[in-house]
Amino acid sequence: MELWHIPTRAGDLSAIVVSQQQARVIALGLPETIEQDHHGRPSFRVAGKIFATLWDEDHMNVMLDEAGILTAAQREPETCTEFWWGKRLGAVHVNLSQVDPDKLAELLTDAWEWKVPSRVVAAGSAAPRQGQERRT
Repeated sequence: MELWHIPTRAGDLSAIVVSQQQARVIALGLPETIEQDHHGRPSFRVAGKIFATLWDEDHMNVMLDEAGILTAAQREPETCTEFWWGKRLGAVHVNLSQVDPDKLAELLTDAWEWKVPSRVVAAGSAAPRQGQERRT
């Protein structure tokens, strides 16, 4: 995957930027994932359940469980923030210009695993964890 390296300030190290297209490729690489419009925004779904949306050019919302959202926001505050729908904690809001592509893949895989039906897992389509190979 080709990444953009953008200098942040004079003398700083360059930052890795994940484009919308790269985020899309990571999400669509998960088994049985489709992209579908959701109120004018691209959403990524498995078995009809949304696990991520491209919110704008620079952000992706990843629908983790509450513990996953809080953990991501605490561990990666420069990259991940809590995203609230009214009074409900709905997603982790990921800054694509700051996130490491491997971290984004990890978050998307976690969200996919949380939404994927057991029939997909039982059929052997489950996404491999980072560093693991898919069993055939």
